[in-house]
Amino acid sequence: MKLNTKGRYAVMAMADLASYAKEKPVSLSEISLRQKISLSYLEQLFLKLKDRNLVKSSRGSNGGYTLVKPASEIKLSNIIYAVDENVKTLNCKKDSKKGCNHKTMKCITHNLWDDLDNHINSFFENKKLEDLVNKSKSL
Repeated sequence: MKLNTKGRYAVMAMADLASYAKEKPVSLSEISLRQKISLSYLEQLFLKLKDRNLVKSSRGSNGGYTLVKPASEIKLSNIIYAVDENVKTLNCKKDSKKGCNHKTMKCITHNLWDDLDNHINSFFENKKLEDLVNKSKSL
């Protein structure tokens, strides 16, 4: 089970944006430098975040990105899903009539991994971007 870089980097970038975009828009190059994420990778991620109405951009010398709504209203799950990322612990399709690994029945540990999948996704559903930013400030 693994959360790929798309999801992890999108959450990192959004936390950076929530921390620094209070007075003015933040450029992707600033986020890139602070978070050590490739600028071209950030551009790809922010296109998806913008399409999902999580960020907005402004052009010009003072241009950059800002959050569309307050960090207290943005769930981490919204960010992860916006970049086409899913946290998945099962190898099979959850609701498939076929069992795990294309067998006729589900594997003996199927329900364990399904419960873990639900727990992880619920965790991200219940955490807000603001929680993440506030926690990092207290360190």
